[in-house]
Amino acid sequence: MKRGLWFLLGLVVAACGAASGGAPSDDTVVVEMFDNRFAPAEIRIPVGGSVTFVGAGDNPHNAVAVDGSWSTETAFGSLEQFEGDAVTITFDEPGRYPFYCIFHGTAAGEGMAGVVIVGDPEASPAAQGVTETDAPSTWSGVTWRVPGDYPTIQTAVDAAGPGDLVLIGPGVYREKVTVTTPGLVIRGVDRNEVVIDGEFQRENGIEVFADGVAVENLTVKNATFNGVFWSGVRGFRASYVTAIDNGDYGIYAFDSSDGVFEHSYASGSPDSGFYIGQCDPCEVVIVDVISEWNGLGYSGTNASGDLYIIGSVWRYNVAGIVPNTLDSELLPPFHDVTIVGNLVHDNDNPDAPMFDAEWAAFGNGILLAGGRSSVVERNLVVNHAVSGIAVTPNLDENFWMSFDNVVRDNVVRGSGRADVVLAGPAGTGNCFEDNDAATSFPVGLEVFQSCGGLRLPFLFELGGTTEQLGRVMENGLGARPDNPVGSAPKPGPQPSMPADAPVRPATDVFASYPLDLDAVEVPTLPAGLTIDQGRSLTVFGVMFASVTSVFFGLYAYFLPFVLYAAWVAIALWDLARRQDLGRGASIAWTAVILVVPFLGVIGYYVLGRSPIPAWQRTTFVAGGFLAYLVILVIGAVVGGIV
Repeated sequence: MKRGLWFLLGLVVAACGAASGGAPSDDTVVVEMFDNRFAPAEIRIPVGGSVTFVGAGDNPHNAVAVDGSWSTETAFGSLEQFEGDAVTITFDEPGRYPFYCIFHGTAAGEGMAGVVIVGDPEASPAAQGVTETDAPSTWSGVTWRVPGDYPTIQTAVDAAGPGDLVLIGPGVYREKVTVTTPGLVIRGVDRNEVVIDGEFQRENGIEVFADGVAVENLTVKNATFNGVFWSGVRGFRASYVTAIDNGDYGIYAFDSSDGVFEHSYASGSPDSGFYIGQCDPCEVVIVDVISEWNGLGYSGTNASGDLYIIGSVWRYNVAGIVPNTLDSELLPPFHDVTIVGNLVHDNDNPDAPMFDAEWAAFGNGILLAGGRSSVVERNLVVNHAVSGIAVTPNLDENFWMSFDNVVRDNVVRGSGRADVVLAGPAGTGNCFEDNDAATSFPVGLEVFQSCGGLRLPFLFELGGTTEQLGRVMENGLGARPDNPVGSAPKPGPQPSMPADAPVRPATDVFASYPLDLDAVEVPTLPAGLTIDQGRSLTVFGVMFASVTSVFFGLYAYFLPFVLYAAWVAIALWDLARRQDLGRGASIAWTAVILVVPFLGVIGYYVLGRSPIPAWQRTTFVAGGFLAYLVILVIGAVVGGIV
């Protein structure tokens, strides 16, 4: 199904008061063995998940792995003999595990057969938490010096063995460095004087395809894709790294786990300064970094589990911290991300380099887009044109709603639209509590969607979602800012790594990191940073920021109420003139119509046996929805979604 149609379907479902798309999946699946089939025959579980086989037929059945690595009992599953019995198999490695019943199927998949899909087989084992690594855990004691021993970084890296140190002297190195040796530590002697310059000609400054590699104390700039890039590895570390004006990401780990980005800086990247993508569990800490003048300060597509963004500064980006779910990468949706103790301010910069997707997120400080079970707390979030902290759905091939996210104990001020937002359609379980925030959408969000008290189902507002649709449409119209890579201001010198820092390959990075979330406090407002209360004009939740944002904002807010008012007025008029209903029934229907928003009046038209002709009632309801969606379809088409 086209992405735009998923968007529209989500809005229709929201209007009906139900949740769809992107719901969390269970770690254990029950498979019933009927005569003669498995139900279900295709099972998807995460790494570490389990499958419980239960007999449900009159004949004996079993489940045997095609490769013979596991099985239930030989004659298990007769309903009369084994009713209530079960066998549970746990799968700790990602992959496809075909199985069959030896009585009623074949190893070739004929007859009674099935498959267990664990994780996403196309994602690397490292991305799915497999702990094996061939990287050494300690420094070998061997140092290769550049340019003393070798004239280029690449020749030194090629000569080095596992666990060695490549120590780089001052200079500008016009090369791309590819690392395939595990456990290397690549370190500059001076962060600001050791520079790898891609000259806008080479794809990556440093690209790493081996476990346990650390990059430290240097600057990488002007790569056409990424400054520093790890892919498919377990164990990585970026310490005291500066990434400037790279054509996609600044510091980037993809399909990898067990890492840390610390004491680093990124600016001028049109996608994001820091990026973690496609891992579950990630086991990653991002701490004490500065990200500014990028499309996004942080982007984390389908990055989940033990992922902590702590004590960092995110400023002057198009948008700030943006975990998100997309179908273009594996392991969706993102979940279990913790964002604590960050200073997030002024992420509404139209002059930063950006791609289309980044413009759609413009003006948001922290944006949880289509994920679940994540925590945002004790952050200082100020001065954003749209939202300080927003929980929203996200649209790609599927429409991903947000579930079970917690936003609490944050200080949020100076937001143009609202300080805290729950945009819909949204799933259940999202909660907001003890935030020092002046405004929210929906109004009364912390009262009606609290973490420890009242929590109304399906409470959200649509304006935050359609406002983003307006920016997507601007992309299609060519109306977004177009700032080239290299146009961002250049930073001054950044602090170098201590001279006595130990040499450590990047192994067991997450387990050894001294993570103490309880000690993290809300940052204080820096000297010279003031809270701007006049960032945009907002009327009834509609931002008067651009033609498209006004148009779609008005559509999201006013048309549903106009439609609702028309439905109610006609229904009450119909009740007042009816002679076939008794007084009690008439009062009951009136109460339903007035007390149950939207669904009550729709229920009357469908179930109330109104004398209004059926075709007219259908026109009221379906035609109203259709009129509402036509404009959204136009926006989706122009924006390039459909």
